Amino acid sequence: MGPEGLHNIRIAVPDLNGQARAKRVPAAQYDRMMRGEAKMPLSALNLDIWGNDIQGSPLVFATGDADGYLRPTERGLLPMPWIGPEAAMLPMSMYHEDGRPFEGDPRHALAAVVRRLNARGLYPVTATELEFYLIDDSGPEFLPPASPISGRRAMGAATLSMRMLDEFNAFFDALYAGCEAMGIEADTATSEAGPGQFEINLDHGPDPLKMADDTWLFKIMVRRLARQHGMAASFMAKPYAGFSGSGLHMHASLLDGAGRNVFDNGGADGSEMLHHAIGGVLAAMPDSTLLFAPHLNSYERLVPHAHAPTGVCWAYENRTASVRVPLGAPKARRLEHRTAGGDVNPYLMMAAVLGAMLVGIEDQTQPPAPVSGDAYALDLPQIPATWPDALQAFAHSQVMARIFDPLLIDNMCRTKRQEMAGLEAMSEQAARELYLESV
Repeated sequence: MGPEGLHNIRIAVPDLNGQARAKRVPAAQYDRMMRGEAKMPLSALNLDIWGNDIQGSPLVFATGDADGYLRPTERGLLPMPWIGPEAAMLPMSMYHEDGRPFEGDPRHALAAVVRRLNARGLYPVTATELEFYLIDDSGPEFLPPASPISGRRAMGAATLSMRMLDEFNAFFDALYAGCEAMGIEADTATSEAGPGQFEINLDHGPDPLKMADDTWLFKIMVRRLARQHGMAASFMAKPYAGFSGSGLHMHASLLDGAGRNVFDNGGADGSEMLHHAIGGVLAAMPDSTLLFAPHLNSYERLVPHAHAPTGVCWAYENRTASVRVPLGAPKARRLEHRTAGGDVNPYLMMAAVLGAMLVGIEDQTQPPAPVSGDAYALDLPQIPATWPDALQAFAHSQVMARIFDPLLIDNMCRTKRQEMAGLEAMSEQAARELYLESV
């Protein structure tokens, strides 16, 4: 018997693009799902953006498209506010038949990095900030949605606009209620620089896996609830060429076993370990750009003077840098990673950042001097400017091989090569429609 009143369950696991690969099962199968008896092909976590098998992948025909076993994560059963009390979601992770974690599962990749940090007596505290657009996609071109109150469209920037928050209040009421129901600790919402663009911060917490889960689940819920309110919601990096893109910023600090922030040296500059972590993140940034900008559209955001970093650098309290150290109380000293777009897989993005921090600490990497002023105007090493360049850097990276399993690296490269080939014949608008709700 399933939980009382429940009719069906979605068992769901994120693939490499962050899409939820799922099955609908009767609620009466709940006990079987909790015992880890559900199956799904291992190749399901390595599909392209359209949901196609990866041609030539060893996970498909070479191994008979073998099944893996899905086990529930520690989140357990979650409500689905966009459907109602008759349905629930059970987030899962993928395992081999013998119980080993499947190396191509992005959640396992993050868990492996966290275990390595914990083995050094380091415990990450993380938070994410998510930007997204509300969009009217009912016509041939994307437009900002009409206000439910005035009926007018906001065609220009509305940075920190109280009016925009008020006009879409019903959507945000539903979104915050959904977050509470799903155990997602959502904090401040703001109107951003693009028409119909908003940002919501998720509260910092001591469990990076929960933070990645929350970020993944939040993206799903925003898209579903927006449809209930007559709009699309998109985390696409750049839905409009003439307006700012959407990022997914990550804050991270490290605690020791006594709960002390190891980045805190009592002053504004931060500890030597903070500097080593920043050094590791900067050294890995070109090679990890494919995870921060995983789609063709991602590179429209990574251009100068578009509120997204292009140079590999760090700074104190400077949002033009790719890594920012916010000022404030020393006990809250942390780094903010600002490169990733809203279109990322949060598990892979967080694994890349925390993994690079760990490599920097292991190697005692010294960062360059912090920059000041407009980082766009400085002569800096640059983030890869194109999708193929980012793929090439990722595929041959020594530091990525220290963070991710070889199978995951190979799967990711195969996936992106197939997507590149498929997108060659698509128009710009067709590509935007593809990415609208798939990323």
